[in-house]
Amino acid sequence: MAPMFGSHLSIAGGLVNALNEAEGLGFETVQIFTKNQRQWAFKPLEAGPRDDWLEGLDRLGWRDRTVAHDSYLINLASPRDDLWAKSIDLMKEELWRCDQLSIPHLVSHPGAHTGSGEDAGLDRIAEAYRTIFRDRPDFRVTLCLENTAGGGSTLGRSFEELADLRGRIIDRAGSEFADRVGFCIDTCHALAAGYDITTEAKTGRVIEELGAVCGLEHVRVLHLNDSKGALGSHIDRHEHIGQGQVGKGAFTALVNCPALFGVPMILETPKGETDKGTPWDTVNLRRLRRMIRGDSSGKKRVATPMCR
Repeated sequence: MAPMFGSHLSIAGGLVNALNEAEGLGFETVQIFTKNQRQWAFKPLEAGPRDDWLEGLDRLGWRDRTVAHDSYLINLASPRDDLWAKSIDLMKEELWRCDQLSIPHLVSHPGAHTGSGEDAGLDRIAEAYRTIFRDRPDFRVTLCLENTAGGGSTLGRSFEELADLRGRIIDRAGSEFADRVGFCIDTCHALAAGYDITTEAKTGRVIEELGAVCGLEHVRVLHLNDSKGALGSHIDRHEHIGQGQVGKGAFTALVNCPALFGVPMILETPKGETDKGTPWDTVNLRRLRRMIRGDSSGKKRVATPMCR
């Protein structure tokens, strides 16, 4: 098995366009927003675009690997009852759309407590998911709690906080929902939050820590982003692979970690083209693929230390 790379791509003009673009760029998966991520209002998911998307998945054989990201407006940690209720309703819609589109992974930022405190914020999120899962136990998608850069009152800046949140959700909702809650780990966010991933060896130790605290088996998605912000800066600004503060060795460690093979590795790097007209997604994909260790056939791979 080898790393599985993708990118967050636009659904402008139709959901299936993201699949077609991903295929054309040479990716093995894709991440999308299923609706406008900056609006509370949304149009119903129409049958035509849905069916085109599903046909595209079947043609590519991607039914088990695509990713969606939820709306940036959702804040399940909010102490405000009106915003909390609106967030629950919108999260239900996000989960429903994923099920209708056969998208198995939904990435979500945990939320921000906005002054109520970390413990209260984590409890608020757990109670929201108790409501969501109990109201709709038929949802099949896996919720992927994403680590954050740690700015302001955002939650999920540490592996311990993510693991704590997952535990609270399962305790509230019930153990039967345990396989429905996993993690998404973002490299830019990890560095900005203070995890030293500036070399391959240091990243190997961070991977080991992640496994001990969260369990690598619960990591369902990776976001491979370089960082404009420095280590511990809490600045969430993505950069092209090899052009920021995340060490190239960090990406080498991750793409050669057998425990993470089969996990969608998604680029959320800036879009556009180079001066030569090459899409930046193509450039970043090439950079990642050159980091994969192995013989000329690509069959033999050497694992990163501490990730065998």
